[in-house]
Amino acid sequence: MVNTGDTAFVIICAALVMIMTPGLGFFYGGLGRRKNVVNNMMASIGIMGLGIVLWMVLGYSMSFGGNTGGIIGSFSHIGFSGYSMNDLLDPEAEGGSIPIFVFAVFQMMFALITPAIITGSIGGRMRYKSLFIFLGLWSIIVYYPLAHMVWGEGGLLGGGWLESVDFAGGNVVHISSGVTGLVLCLLLGKRRGYASINYRVHNIPFVMIGMALLWFGWFGFNAGSALAAGELAGHAFLTTAVSAAAAMISWMAIDTFKQGKPTLVGACTGAVAGLVGITPGAGFVPVYAALIIGILVAPACFFGITLVKKILRIDDALDAFGCHGVGGIFGGLMTGIFAQAAVGGVDGLVYGAPEQLLRQFIAILITIAVAVVGTLICYAITRAFGSIRVTDKDESLGLDLSQHGEHAYPSFNGLD
Repeated sequence: MVNTGDTAFVIICAALVMIMTPGLGFFYGGLGRRKNVVNNMMASIGIMGLGIVLWMVLGYSMSFGGNTGGIIGSFSHIGFSGYSMNDLLDPEAEGGSIPIFVFAVFQMMFALITPAIITGSIGGRMRYKSLFIFLGLWSIIVYYPLAHMVWGEGGLLGGGWLESVDFAGGNVVHISSGVTGLVLCLLLGKRRGYASINYRVHNIPFVMIGMALLWFGWFGFNAGSALAAGELAGHAFLTTAVSAAAAMISWMAIDTFKQGKPTLVGACTGAVAGLVGITPGAGFVPVYAALIIGILVAPACFFGITLVKKILRIDDALDAFGCHGVGGIFGGLMTGIFAQAAVGGVDGLVYGAPEQLLRQFIAILITIAVAVVGTLICYAITRAFGSIRVTDKDESLGLDLSQHGEHAYPSFNGLD
């Protein structure tokens, strides 16, 4: 029997998650240089087309269509074959269930935002054709297997073996994309003149619009992961709001301490860091823990952004690894510390179960390994289709004109 209330709730949440991808386009577009804003936005928009088609043809079947060794689903439901609109996600559920197609479209939106996050690390230097090919390969080789391992039936990292927990995508979404961005930074090298040119944020209002859309959509991202309009969804909604708000204030305090005044870019970045940090534990940790996570994830990401760049000497253009990679790792570990069975059925270190923290740690290491190896494979395959990095001339001209023949500000006559 279909539970119409839960079905309506998850459909609405899927729409909320969808808006996050163009929201990320605004966020990245504003953070980048003026001559690359179209390219930064197109990276997010393009994956909306590619990701939906791939998910329909392969993604859902590989992620949730059966189980093969706890690592991948199967190819038995390619193109949603074998399903009808009357099939339910859990036919035996007391009180009814949601249709499989509704669950599939909700998960589809996760498959869009995740590869889009990667593009923040390589802004201003990767050919769009190569990026398009890479993200398609990465979805198949990295994202779909990780989604199955964490959320799929019999998945290696979820209930199949390790019994780690990830409520809405700390491992699957943020760590995988952040680590991939880091690897791509190392493979592509720095932008021209990186050490001598001031790469300033070019449009702060775009950054704020992007953050607002991300925060708005994140309520669907986390609350919708309960897959029912009940108490757990309400709890996840609350913890999401608390963590984001606390991280925003924490980042503003860091800005004030470091440079004497808070910044809008810092406040927006802090909110996103808080959203990332609470994602794996939104439906597992109590509300007070969300406050702690939000306060602490901001300095973790702040110093992750600054120190990692200095130590590794990388050009993580828009800080995808510093925010999503570091924030996802931090949030996963905090889930292992603060998880409470009264909330999500799992206890963490604080509630007498230190083994859960170990499980979270192992799951994070496996996620990192899958992302690194998968990225190297995807990069090698992409190179077979031609040069991956743009030429020096195209980079100097700007990727808006060189890759798309468009300009975000055609009336602008000043210097870049």
